[in-house]
Amino acid sequence: MRNISLIFKQFSRSVLLVAGLVVVGLTAHAQADAAKGEAIFKAKCTACHKIDTRMTGPALGPQLTQETDDAYLTKWIQNNQALIAAKNPKAVKIFNEYNQAGMTVFAELSDADVGNVITYVRTEWKTMQDAKAKAPAGGGDAAAADKGPSSLVIWGLLGVIVIAFIVILVLNKVIATLERLLLNKKGLFEEDVVEEEKAPVDKLATVKKLLKNKKLVFFIVLCGVIAMGSFSWVTMWNTNVHQGYQPVQPIKYSHQLHAGVMKLECQYCHTGAFKGKNASIPSLNVCMNCHKSVKTESPEIHKIYDALGYDPNTAKYDSTKSKPIQWVRIHNLPDLAYFNHSQHVKVGNIKCQTCHGQVQEMQEVYQYSPLTMKWCIQCHKRTEVNGKGNAYYDSILAAHDKIKKGEKVTAAVLGGIECAKCHY
Repeated sequence: MRNISLIFKQFSRSVLLVAGLVVVGLTAHAQADAAKGEAIFKAKCTACHKIDTRMTGPALGPQLTQETDDAYLTKWIQNNQALIAAKNPKAVKIFNEYNQAGMTVFAELSDADVGNVITYVRTEWKTMQDAKAKAPAGGGDAAAADKGPSSLVIWGLLGVIVIAFIVILVLNKVIATLERLLLNKKGLFEEDVVEEEKAPVDKLATVKKLLKNKKLVFFIVLCGVIAMGSFSWVTMWNTNVHQGYQPVQPIKYSHQLHAGVMKLECQYCHTGAFKGKNASIPSLNVCMNCHKSVKTESPEIHKIYDALGYDPNTAKYDSTKSKPIQWVRIHNLPDLAYFNHSQHVKVGNIKCQTCHGQVQEMQEVYQYSPLTMKWCIQCHKRTEVNGKGNAYYDSILAAHDKIKKGEKVTAAVLGGIECAKCHY
């Protein structure tokens, strides 16, 4: 009994020791508040960092999980410049890895604040990793859908088809027997019926009779001529008119989101509309102004990265991997027509929606206007010209005044030596 008592006491002490260590660990963990850390992270860190992907700075999830020295991390976040100046090996290594780009100093953050941020990042990263681990590989629903119907269903359908075929054969046999009985009852023989069926019948008699009606023939010919003429006229009238044309573009770009929801000005991307003949297709570098750090996980954004040879993990460009994106042109005028965007947008103060429709409401852009000569002329007839404070119209009015006074007016006075008159 004594031995049992001693063993029980030793076991109780071990249990109490383990429980004490757990309590201490939980107490230490509870000192860091992930919720407070999230608020600090969103306020001070999201401009340069994400938890799972690299931006201007590294992805913090794996970085803070691999680095277990919280004291070093606290000093780095509060004043990384001091660590670099002190030649700390870890600090100098990461400083050189990111092209010696200086990180903001957060001296205002206390040790507790930094601890909260670290706890939040590690907790969020662990949650992301657990979610990926639980996700079915290759998409569970898609894999299940690819298996197709079971063999039982296939064999069942084949059985139904065979049974239906047998039933049809039996019914045909029964119908033939009943017909024979009816003929015998009426005193008719099958051979007589067959002879009657072989009697010649002129199936075209009705058609021949109608063709002899001259008025009807004339009416049919007249309707045919009118129909073919109308069809030919409409076809020729709409030749090269592509109103409603909506091609599929290599990248799914939503004007509804960018121009509508986010209120981006058209000229932010189409810079040529304000100062040149062509509105111009925006360079991918314009897209990268935002998408270097916004929606970096989107497959469509990765098409931009691939076209530029950009690696989001290293934030570097490789020109050997770059390739142009083959955008499909929507609005196209014949070579004989001259159209200058700047004359309409800047001089005429015409809004983009006048010709292109409500682009800010279009998920995918299509040709809104017919862009025919008639359509342009009608617009020029009803659009009033406002020449007040407009330098372009001021020069025209000045030329008119010179003509009234009998003075000489050259082509240069009317803008004949402007570069865009010849070089466009």
